[in-house]
Amino acid sequence: MDENKKRIQEMLPMPIKRRYNHYLRLERRLSANTLDAYEKDLDKFLGFLSEEKVGFREVSLDNLHHFIAGLYDIGIHSRSVARIISGVRSFYRFLTLEKEMDYDPTDLLEMPRIGRQLPEVLSLEEIDNMIGVIDLSMPEGQRNRAILEVLYSCGLRVSELCDLKLSDLFLNEGFIRVKGKGTKERLVPISQKAIGELKNWFYDRNVIQIKPGHEDYVFLSIRRGTQLSRITIFYWVKETALAAGIIKKISPHTFRHSFATHLLDGGANLRVIQMMLGHEKIAATEIYTHISRSRLREEILLHHPRNNRSLTKEDVL
Repeated sequence: MDENKKRIQEMLPMPIKRRYNHYLRLERRLSANTLDAYEKDLDKFLGFLSEEKVGFREVSLDNLHHFIAGLYDIGIHSRSVARIISGVRSFYRFLTLEKEMDYDPTDLLEMPRIGRQLPEVLSLEEIDNMIGVIDLSMPEGQRNRAILEVLYSCGLRVSELCDLKLSDLFLNEGFIRVKGKGTKERLVPISQKAIGELKNWFYDRNVIQIKPGHEDYVFLSIRRGTQLSRITIFYWVKETALAAGIIKKISPHTFRHSFATHLLDGGANLRVIQMMLGHEKIAATEIYTHISRSRLREEILLHHPRNNRSLTKEDVL
């Protein structure tokens, strides 16, 4: 066993770790990806405590500050530090709820200041350009067209897209069932364009040798006949953006941002967008109002005559 892992296991009794995992999965209803991130962040913290020879029940605010300073020293970004702090706080909240500790040492711990960074958004023309450069003569061409259309039409997270199943499609009614974070389900309308691309993909899908256990997944690896992975989608979305001449920092999530922003620009109610995205809190959806304002400001600076530097003196007089 790796020496570091052994030290971490010695720091935290296995029964407590099992109960904490149970708390995160069943009471906090965290997704598998978030649960994995919380466990890794807790391991970082326990590794630090092991080196400092401090038990997890004896942690002070000074210990926490020392831990956070060490994260910054090795170049971890403020946003990642905030996530790690959130994981440590969750752990001590659990310990106090379970009466394993009488106090929570993270109560006075402040989160790092993180400036709001607006995500990239694609224009409809850029989305059409990306779809247009997909080579339909390739075995995966029609599948990839369908993926981009579904991402944009329904505003899905990439994990939701990978987990989408044939039994979740209600194409005659124009809806799909999406299993989001914390196993929460929602019904999302799907466009006729996306439905058409899906039906075209099904012709290709029907000739794939599908591995047992993967028969119900909508999007499959052409060669392996298994559920498509998030990494695969991340990779070719970036490749497709480059092929379309787009220099923005693009990921599958960019289509989700574009979906929400275009809905808001078109006059959709913020609460409706919140439901479509599966956000638990409206605050998570409100970032798209900032994107719309930012885009509006750019349009004004670009097109308003008072901001047009190409105007001559005669134009002004």
